Amino acid sequence: MNEPKSNKTRKREFVLTQILLGIYDVVFTNLAYAIGIWIRFDFNLAAIGANFLEDWLKFIPLYAMIVLFTFYMFRLYHSIWSAAGVNEFARIVFASIITAASYVIFNMVLGFRLPRSAYFIGAMVQTVFVGFIRFLPRIILSFKARRRRSAADFVNVMVIGAGSAGQMIIREYKSAKELSEKVVCVIDDDQVKVGRYVEGVPIVGNRHDIMANVVRYDVKKIIVAIPSASKEQRRDILSICQNTDCELQIVPGLYQLVNGELNLDSLRKVEIADLLGRDAIKVNLDEIMGYVGDRVIMVTGGGGSIGSELCRQIAAHKPKRLIIFDIYENNAYDIQQELKRKCPDLDLVTLIGSVRDAEKLDSVFATYKPDIVYHAAAHKHVPLMEDSPAEAIKNNVFGTYNTAKAAIKYGVSKFVLISTDKAVNPTNIMGASKRMCEMIIQSLNGTSDTEFVAVRFGNVLGSNGSVIPLFKKQIEEGGPVTVTHPDIIRYFMTIEEAVSLVLQAGAYAKGGEIFVLDMGSPVKIDDLARNLIRLAGYTPDVNIKIVYTGLRPGEKLYEELLMSEEGMKETNNNRIFIGKPIDFDEKQFLGSLPELREAAYRNEADMKQRVASIVSTYHMKQD
Repeated sequence: MNEPKSNKTRKREFVLTQILLGIYDVVFTNLAYAIGIWIRFDFNLAAIGANFLEDWLKFIPLYAMIVLFTFYMFRLYHSIWSAAGVNEFARIVFASIITAASYVIFNMVLGFRLPRSAYFIGAMVQTVFVGFIRFLPRIILSFKARRRRSAADFVNVMVIGAGSAGQMIIREYKSAKELSEKVVCVIDDDQVKVGRYVEGVPIVGNRHDIMANVVRYDVKKIIVAIPSASKEQRRDILSICQNTDCELQIVPGLYQLVNGELNLDSLRKVEIADLLGRDAIKVNLDEIMGYVGDRVIMVTGGGGSIGSELCRQIAAHKPKRLIIFDIYENNAYDIQQELKRKCPDLDLVTLIGSVRDAEKLDSVFATYKPDIVYHAAAHKHVPLMEDSPAEAIKNNVFGTYNTAKAAIKYGVSKFVLISTDKAVNPTNIMGASKRMCEMIIQSLNGTSDTEFVAVRFGNVLGSNGSVIPLFKKQIEEGGPVTVTHPDIIRYFMTIEEAVSLVLQAGAYAKGGEIFVLDMGSPVKIDDLARNLIRLAGYTPDVNIKIVYTGLRPGEKLYEELLMSEEGMKETNNNRIFIGKPIDFDEKQFLGSLPELREAAYRNEADMKQRVASIVSTYHMKQD
């Protein structure tokens, strides 16, 4: 086994290397001008005048000192040349320019003469000599690494996007010594670029040529490097890529590109959100800060998917105090510990309790006197609520009623209800119960100084109980993936978008509104399932089967965000709209609640019929 070298030995070797490098510089920088004279006289030694050779010889000692001093000042004897890059090359060029200028000036001052073109040729040759010896270690290492990699099986990579991001990715691949991957072709929609090269890699066509070139170049991996593309453009490109069996990766965004942080480690896998084809909702953070900052905020259901994200974003806007209220202690504990780590200065209160418990709510409101309440506590699983309709009414309807009454009693300024697109023309008891929640806040709005609003949106990607975690689990288990119907469609948004909408709605709220997000085009659940299977590296109906199970009780082929009777009113955010609430007899509605409560707590069998008599838009499925 080789013994490691001592520091003294390494230092001695370094000094010896620098001495040899200095000798090389003295010899070859002077030789460069001799070559310049030789080239000037068309490589004919006999044609060179003796006076030119004499002047060249006389200037050698002085030029040797100029070179050594200049190169030392430019740190050409201190760099690690096996890792040399652009900065080192720039220093070589500038040092050569300065020494070449010195050669001309001192020759003129001392009365030495060389042919004028010899100065220029000599400077060029000198730069080549100086750069070659210094970049030789890197060239040798690259050659060795390439030989090592040639023995391995390369993974051919296609880069989509010949812009700055694509160029950076290709350069990263070329400089990475140990990768068993190489970029073999580039795709770009700019026809002017097609047929040209990026870092030596050919641009072979536009998006419509992806499939053909995957086959032609035996591509196994595709990197989408278009951070400036819209969600729709990215979706269209990814939809084509999904039909290949290639591994897909994507550059994260413009921030990394602008800040020079884009590298191979920053690439991420394509996520299902990339395939939705809708730009993320933008919110005005100043507006949110204006009404959340320095207020006491309470989030019911604060441990759930939406509730916990509400807590995260609210915590980032520096409230006076944040109260998490949830019946499920594990979820509440998780978000509590997360916020303690991330926001150590946050005044955080975590309470376990149910919105069904009016006395508990009264105690909490009396003690903490929240300024704003986000009501996210609810039962939301459609099939489960179909089997237990009384639970949907107890928790959703009367949990909302209890919380809203406490808000009025203790002077809450804003009450924001988290609603759902399933409340529109509901065909299931869960949707009908959420419609009743909307009717409660519409009825109570105006009875006090509290501003009551609802925020309605579609399915949330990755939320507890949503279809995507179910599909992922089924894929991990080897399938089959169960889809209720091949034509069923749904609107989707990310949790972050949903919560930003809720926060923005609070800023816009004047009382009584139902806020709705423009969620873009709906997505076929069948396509969603197939995309998830492909993202996991499998082929639908080959490696993972898709089974259609039929619509579940109370399930619709499509969801609506607004009832037909509701109009659309724009807000300052072009993604957020206000629906005009449907008129109903509020007094009669509120008068029907006590009897409905008693029936729910008696677990009466006719709960759906009772709700249908109250909610005129509820299309109850007849058993």
